Amino acid sequence: MYCKLSPSAAKAPVQNKLRIIGGVWRSRQLRFTEVPGLRPTPGRVRETLFNWLQMDITGKNCLDLYAGSGALGFEAASRGAQSVIQVEANAQACRSLHENRQALSATQIRIVQMDVMQFLAGDAQAYDIVFLDPPFGQNLVPQTCLWLEQKGWLSPYSKIYLETERQFDPAGIPVGWQCLKSKTAGEVAYHLFQRNVFNE
Repeated sequence: MYCKLSPSAAKAPVQNKLRIIGGVWRSRQLRFTEVPGLRPTPGRVRETLFNWLQMDITGKNCLDLYAGSGALGFEAASRGAQSVIQVEANAQACRSLHENRQALSATQIRIVQMDVMQFLAGDAQAYDIVFLDPPFGQNLVPQTCLWLEQKGWLSPYSKIYLETERQFDPAGIPVGWQCLKSKTAGEVAYHLFQRNVFNE
C-alpha cells in the first residue's frame, strides 16, 4: 500500500491511525509507523468494499498483499474472516502490523515480511478473498494478478479486490475474471473481481 506522492500530497500531514469500521473490533484504532508513501485505504472506500463483501467474508480465508497499514486485513478479520495472511516487505510497516495484531489479540492474522512476488513464487494455498493494493506507479498489478491465477493462489470462485490509480488499464487482468463492482474516489480506483471457476 505505497505510492509515489505528488508534491501537494507530500505536504499533507499523515494521520498515523485509523479506525476499524465494522465487526467485533468496530471503532478500535490501528496505529502504524509513518513510512514514506504509506497510503491506507480511506474509510469510505473500506466501507464500500466491505458492503460489497458482506455476504462473503465470514469464515473465509483471506490474503492481504502489499498490506501496508493492514487496514483491509484487520477489517476482514473483524468481520469474521477465518484467517488472514498479511504480506508486507517493509520492516517498519511489519512492526506496526505485529503491534496491532497483539493489541487486538488477532490470532486469526498471520504476518509475513516478504516481497510479494517472492511470496507468490512459493508454495501456494488457495484463498477465497485476495486484497491487492500495490504501490502506485510501478505497474505491479498485471504480474501479481497473473501469478495469483497461474500459481494456485485462488479458489474457484475467489473474489479479488484491486486498488489502483484512477486511470486503470484492465489489459493485465486474467481472462475469466469478471468485474463485479468498480468505483473511484479522488485519484484512486477500486474494483472487485470474481474468478471464473471454468479457469480450472
